[in-house]
Amino acid sequence: MLCAYMSGKAQADTTGTNTPKEKADTIQIGSMIIIKKGNPDNGDGSVVHIHKGHHYKPSNISTNWIIVDLGFTNYNDKTNYGGADAQQFAPGSTKDWFKLRNGKSVDVNIWFFMQRLNLIQHVVNLKYGLGLELNNYRYTTNIKYLTNPTKVIMDTLSYSKNKLAADYVTIPVMLNFNFTPNLRHDFGISAGASFGYLYSSRQKLISDPYGKQKTHNDFDLNPWKISWIAEIQLGPVKLYGSYATQSMFSKGLDQIPYTVGIRLSNW
Repeated sequence: MLCAYMSGKAQADTTGTNTPKEKADTIQIGSMIIIKKGNPDNGDGSVVHIHKGHHYKPSNISTNWIIVDLGFTNYNDKTNYGGADAQQFAPGSTKDWFKLRNGKSVDVNIWFFMQRLNLIQHVVNLKYGLGLELNNYRYTTNIKYLTNPTKVIMDTLSYSKNKLAADYVTIPVMLNFNFTPNLRHDFGISAGASFGYLYSSRQKLISDPYGKQKTHNDFDLNPWKISWIAEIQLGPVKLYGSYATQSMFSKGLDQIPYTVGIRLSNW
């Protein structure tokens, strides 16, 4: 029994001690990890593994330059067309006068920048920026805006294009909730308000007798546009929406604009 025990000890497995260890080199470049395996001393071929990491450490302040919104605009018409104010502003008008073409009334926003400031563990952030809101309202009827004083009439001409454009310089401020702060493509929501100032407005008409006509005027539009705004972040897809707190006109009509669309941005 003693001889058998000693013989067994002498034949113990030496695989782990005699086999040369596999060499492995690891190199990390940004979010990409390169692992090289193999032992070139023994003539083994090297195997390279590349791992792209989706996680990263966000900075406390990050900036996104040149963001573009593409969407549709419309308004909630609460005008009392039987009232004296509406009839003085647009004599003989009804709600049908101001109907918009579906899919033709568009909203294009160009944000020069947006910044995100970390408040709580990169999950709660303050988001703000500066940009231009370009709203285009395409009418289905042949209404025309007159100036000095502003008045809306139903024209006898037939227009192939009838558009009211209102452009604003706007500052959005939102509270952002980022549910995946360590992913490059965020999942979260943002909500807040925007403050816009009207810097340009015009009516563009196209007819057979006169061709293209443009009238630049404020048309008694409200110079300030304050809106509730929201954003949904679904990874690479961002959706936005806004709803104004008051009418786009300072008198006569009570039309509250709103927009929905897709946002093209990094975060």
